[in-house]
Amino acid sequence: MVTSGDRSAKIRTYNYSQGRVTDHRIGLTLYDLQNIVNGDIQKILDELMLADNTEKLKANSDIM
Repeated sequence: MVTSGDRSAKIRTYNYSQGRVTDHRIGLTLYDLQNIVNGDIQKILDELMLADNTEKLKANSDIM
């Protein structure tokens, strides 16, 4: 995906002072920055897969 590169196109924000990670694509906010930076990204992956599956199910139900 090609974007303009401006701030409105950001995917994820890492806020170190609050220990917060926000994924803007799915509206997920986690207050577990240290573990995420250390590689424990399973929570993010699970939520991204859930959002993707939900979107696919919705698209399939619109077809029927």
